[in-house]
Amino acid sequence: MRDLLMLSVLLFALFGFGLGDRALWSPDEGRYSEIPREMVISGDYITPRLNGVKYFEKPPLFYWLQSISIKLFGVNEWALRLWAATFAYLGCLAVYFSGRKLFGRRAGLISAVVLATGMLYYAMSRIITLDMAVSVLLSCALLAFLWATREPMGASRRAGMWAFFVFAALATLTKGLIGIVIPALVIGVWMLLLGEWRILKTMYLPSGIALFMLVVLPWHILISRANPEFLNFYVVHEHFQRYLTKHHGPLHQGWIFMPVLLVGLFPWTAFLVQAVRHNLPSSWSQRRQHKEALFLILWAGLVFVFFSVSSSKLIPYILPIFPPLAILIGRYFSDAWENGGRMDIQSGYWIFLAASFLLVAVGLAVAPHRVEGYSEPGRLAAYMYALAAVLVVGSSATVILGRRAGFAKAFGSMAITAVLTLMIMSGSLLLFDQSRSVKSLAVMLKPRLQPGDVVASYRAYYQDLPVYLERRVSVVGWRGELSFGAQAEDVSGWIMDDAALWKKWDGPVTVYILIDRERYEKLRSQSDRKFYPVVQTDFHVVVTNKVEPVDRRQGMARPGFAGLGRSHAPPGGKETREEDI
Repeated sequence: MRDLLMLSVLLFALFGFGLGDRALWSPDEGRYSEIPREMVISGDYITPRLNGVKYFEKPPLFYWLQSISIKLFGVNEWALRLWAATFAYLGCLAVYFSGRKLFGRRAGLISAVVLATGMLYYAMSRIITLDMAVSVLLSCALLAFLWATREPMGASRRAGMWAFFVFAALATLTKGLIGIVIPALVIGVWMLLLGEWRILKTMYLPSGIALFMLVVLPWHILISRANPEFLNFYVVHEHFQRYLTKHHGPLHQGWIFMPVLLVGLFPWTAFLVQAVRHNLPSSWSQRRQHKEALFLILWAGLVFVFFSVSSSKLIPYILPIFPPLAILIGRYFSDAWENGGRMDIQSGYWIFLAASFLLVAVGLAVAPHRVEGYSEPGRLAAYMYALAAVLVVGSSATVILGRRAGFAKAFGSMAITAVLTLMIMSGSLLLFDQSRSVKSLAVMLKPRLQPGDVVASYRAYYQDLPVYLERRVSVVGWRGELSFGAQAEDVSGWIMDDAALWKKWDGPVTVYILIDRERYEKLRSQSDRKFYPVVQTDFHVVVTNKVEPVDRRQGMARPGFAGLGRSHAPPGGKETREEDI
């Protein structure tokens, strides 16, 4: 209980820091906020919809959880990110309890610290996607299975196996078939290597499978009855075709997850090789004496390979490998702490130092010229120099403390460096809101809107726009992931082509168009229509077809262009005054 209280306080502070400061970034955060918002508004929790269009790409569990947050706390960034942070917290507790049960209390505590302060794990705790949820649920499933195998036949083993099936079912209800494919792959290969297929007879398979079906089947049955087209799209397209269809680009190279792993586990990457080697059995004949460590190694390795050979790759896909790696590193560190340090741990300190200096050099040389979207270069430079100072001082202190003061103080230095690095990086993301979100535009536009007005997203779909406006928007000249749903039913009233837009534009209805600046320049130069700018940022412009009466703007703080970017003038023209608009 003391450990649980201490960890909870520290993890709440870490994952809760500035959780609601940043705007929702498009597309993922907008998408996974808008779908549950529409569920709450419509009362339909069976058929997910995105901007009023059927959206069958993912199961509903995360949407349901988001709906609870919306009902309790409203539509705001903190409430919408709450579940990602909560799952991250639960994942660290699962790693602590498992590390403690398998390898001792110190190993459990260190494992939780390693997991919480890894770059990718922390980053995903602050982003609204399904990846953190499914990663933690898969981890709980596999850890529950591993716990259960250590128990004799009886109530404890049965409870562990039932927990495995329930967590696997919840993972399936979060992101589809990987919820059962990955556990089956890891457990199957592990039993094959150990030659212990008799474990299957002790998994309480009949009752476990019944529990799995009880959790998974009801929604699948209900949505299939309501939408006959669901199963073909969901099973064939979203699982098999997506896994096998070839994609192009740097993220789809077979090696891409290697740098993702190295950077995503930083700073603990410096000890990854040593930790795996420390946990491996010394010989094939001793594999059964190290079966828990072998299970964790297989878990990380097989998931890494599974997604590496997939044709569909996104950076967060390998998040499920971080919990087992954290436990392996935690055990290695715990043994080093117990033994007063190890010779090979000194090499890890130097790797940490070299990696930190490399990151600083690359960041200072490349980032200002490569990163798009920052409108305040002075503030960005301040963040970068602060980050460089923390990495240089922290890694240098770790090397010195490791040589002179022992492992405990060196580990503390690394943990503090990791936390400060994450805090600085998290704070700097606010500078990119203008390029990754249209919140500032939506906030200025929303008070102007009347019930009959049309808001159109032109040649793109800004997925955070309907969240902030709290209304469906028209999408012009773009379908993308809305294509399937747009074919399944008549959505022509708000999914339209240019001709339908301009028909509305020339009619009596007030129409607002959100468009990027480059397209706006081309549109204005190629059309003889009147465009009245309303508000802009450095990246996007909102224009309307009507000269608005003053009463529409009453109560607004400086409507127009004030405070929304370096340039207060509409693209290609002089500054537009409030009275001109």
